[in-house]
Amino acid sequence: MYNLIAITTREIKAYFTTPSAYIVAAMFLVLNGVFFVFDITQPFAEASVRGVADWSSFFLIFLAPLITMKLLSEEQKLGTMELLLTSPVKEWEIVVGKYLASLVMLLSIQFATLYYVLMMYVFGEPDTGPVLSTYLGLILHGAAALSIGVLGSSLSSNQIVAAVVSTSILVIFSFIDKVAAIVDGAPAIFLSSLSMNNRLADFSRGIIDTSHIVFFISITAIFLFLTIRSLETRRWR
Repeated sequence: MYNLIAITTREIKAYFTTPSAYIVAAMFLVLNGVFFVFDITQPFAEASVRGVADWSSFFLIFLAPLITMKLLSEEQKLGTMELLLTSPVKEWEIVVGKYLASLVMLLSIQFATLYYVLMMYVFGEPDTGPVLSTYLGLILHGAAALSIGVLGSSLSSNQIVAAVVSTSILVIFSFIDKVAAIVDGAPAIFLSSLSMNNRLADFSRGIIDTSHIVFFISITAIFLFLTIRSLETRRWR
C-alpha cells in the first residue's frame, strides 16, 4: 500500500507542476464553454446539463489519451521502466498508482465544469436530479476512458502512438452504436450495449441504471487488468 500511495502522490505532483497539463485542461474547458454557450443561446433552449454531458463525453475521447499517454510510455522511453520492474514494486501498484493520479487530474478538470452548471442555476431552473446523475455518469465514463488510455500508454514508448491507440479504442466504444443502427437482430443489440454514449445518455436524462454502472466499472477493471498483464510480459522479456 505504501508503494501505491508513493506512486500516486509522485504522479499527481508531476501533473500539477507540468505546464502541458494546464494547457490540455484549458483547451478542454474552453471548447466545452464555447459549445455550452452555443447550446443555451439557441431559441427555446432549456436549462439542461445534457449539453455539458454531450460535449464533455465527446472531448473526453481526446482528453483521456492526452492525460495518460505519458504515464507508462515515458517510463519506457527514459529506460526507467526496467528500474521500476526490478524494484520491490508490484505491477498492479505501478498501474493503479498512475491510474489514480490521472483520475485525480480528470476529476479536477471535470470539477471546473461545474461553473457552467452554476450559470444554469443563476439564469434558469434546471432539475437537480439529472445534474447529479449526469456528473455520476461523467465520472464513470471518465474512469473507463482513462483505463483505456493507460493501456495504450503501456503498449508503446512513443507517446503519440499511445495516444492514437487509446483514441481509436475510445472512438470505437463511443460510436459503435452507429454500426448497431445498420444491422439487425442480436448483433445490433450486442453492439448497442457496448456504446458508452448510449449509456451516458441515460445518466443525462436522470436515469441511474445499475447495468450502466456495472458496465463502466467492468470496462475500467478489464483495461487495468490488461495493462497489468502488459507490464508483466515486459518483466520476462
